[in-house]
Amino acid sequence: MRSLLYIIAVILVVGWLIGTFAYSAGGLIHILLVLAVISVIIGFIRRGTI
Repeated sequence: MRSLLYIIAVILVVGWLIGTFAYSAGGLIHILLVLAVISVIIGFIRRGTI
């Protein structure tokens, strides 16, 4: 489950980077970044790192 969260986070960050540099989709790009950060934080919390 942890690796799935990291895969989702990486996909969202890559999508955010592509969207930032290639397209202008407005707030949707920043929502992707927030979702990626939340996925990483949830992964750390479930693993007990924080």
